[in-house]
Amino acid sequence: MKTFTSSHALFQVFADHDMDRVFLVPGESYLGLLDALVDFPQIDVVTCRHEGGAGYMAVADGRLTRRPGVALVSRGPGASNAAIAVHTAQQDAVPMILIIGQIAARDLRREAFQEIDYQKMFGSVAKWVFECQRPEQLAEAAFKAIRLATSGVPGPVVLVIPEDIQQQAVETPHFKNHPQVLGIPGADTLASITQRLASARKPVVIAGGIFDCPGGREALRAFAHHWHLPVMVSFRRHDVFANDDPLFVGDLGLSNPAAQMTTLQESDFIIALGTRLGDITTQNYLFPRYAQTPQTLLHCYPDSRMVNWDTVADYPLVCDPVALVRALTLATAPVVPATARQEWLKSLRAHSQTWAAWPTKTPRQGVNFTEVVRALMDLAPPDTTICLDAGTFAAPVYRHFTFKDGQRLMAPLAGAMGYGTPAALACALRAPSRTTVCIVGDGGFLMTGNEMILAVERDLPVVFIVSNNASYGSIRLHQERGYPGRVSGTSLFNPDFLTLAKSFGMDAVRISSKEEIHTVIQTALNRRKPILVEVSTSLDAILP
Repeated sequence: MKTFTSSHALFQVFADHDMDRVFLVPGESYLGLLDALVDFPQIDVVTCRHEGGAGYMAVADGRLTRRPGVALVSRGPGASNAAIAVHTAQQDAVPMILIIGQIAARDLRREAFQEIDYQKMFGSVAKWVFECQRPEQLAEAAFKAIRLATSGVPGPVVLVIPEDIQQQAVETPHFKNHPQVLGIPGADTLASITQRLASARKPVVIAGGIFDCPGGREALRAFAHHWHLPVMVSFRRHDVFANDDPLFVGDLGLSNPAAQMTTLQESDFIIALGTRLGDITTQNYLFPRYAQTPQTLLHCYPDSRMVNWDTVADYPLVCDPVALVRALTLATAPVVPATARQEWLKSLRAHSQTWAAWPTKTPRQGVNFTEVVRALMDLAPPDTTICLDAGTFAAPVYRHFTFKDGQRLMAPLAGAMGYGTPAALACALRAPSRTTVCIVGDGGFLMTGNEMILAVERDLPVVFIVSNNASYGSIRLHQERGYPGRVSGTSLFNPDFLTLAKSFGMDAVRISSKEEIHTVIQTALNRRKPILVEVSTSLDAILP
């Protein structure tokens, strides 16, 4: 190694915290950082084709590892392109560090070429935005960025590094963060909770993304079965509790049926664990109700800002939900459910199963994409990761797909198009032995689909399923509801996706009829090579 520089110091901090991969689009404003990466062979450098793609990969990687996913981009245009990933990380509560090369420190605030004030740009979405002014600050800033990105509600941090402070000699840093130690309630509070759990006739658990951690799912399952509690999952967190478990009673998402919500209002104890209780999970702050809910409410989340944020809880617990449920599981002997609780579970299960039943609608033309999702559910092995982009094609996954133990859902809570392809690549890089399936629409695929070249370069076994209905289908659906027959701006003219994929060096096949679905999906899953499956889907099937 040549002289140990400020850029070396930054990556030394990353390496010391087991951060072993970065995603980037190179830029002249951070050439010093690129030079230092040569001396860190333990850090995998993933070169991307667009800063949005690099950012999305970092978001997905952060969610998988629970360490900050790292994206490096150049100033101005590069940072602007990466902004969508910062927003996604904030909405999804994922630890991420965006590093932006900046103009020279001596030229700051003179409106130099491509200069942006990133505090103003990212201040409302990032947990911390810091612009380094001196070489020795790079390591210090990296150290703090890791801590802030992973503490409380995880989220994005933005580090801005001027180009003229990246190559100065500095001392080797010796920093090491330590994980936060989160306690559990005292004995009196635990006793009160156990008494309420035992007496509740109609309890319901709302389980959130905090259980997406080693041992989290197992602790949640043991707790639910110990107390015989119905479990719903929060918005797009379907995989934290096995959907075929007899205690699973559905998810709280974008369009829960009125009859189900009416029944849920009859509950007497809401146990919200590891969820922020945002507007979608609460059905626009109706369950639990905004301000104060008629039910007894326990809200457990490891950040004081979120607990009691919108609704006052009877048990406002700022602690680790996983540790809490483990303590409550050990607190008493297993509960024998009373008749009233068994009937309550039965009624919630009935609503959930009715809502999740597969439809039988046959479109006038094209393939009903719901049939593709059903085949995928039937054929997917237990180690499958489903990476969803945003669009109407995803609706049957959220509504009908039964996620079993070992299967994983990677979907943007932010509703961001373009997420699917980069997320699938990040997943396959982390776990190439798993089955990774990317489901994306024709609109979202042409936003970041160019990143699929990485699957060919790294020989990643990703199955890309592209729903092609020549439309921004989700917006077209809303357009037809609000302005029937007046189509504007939602139709798409698409390339030949098969030819495109083959030009990238991967196999490709098209599904044009219902009869082809099962065979094509099975072949693609067995391929263990990157492959694109285009589905000629029916626009008619999704329109009102």
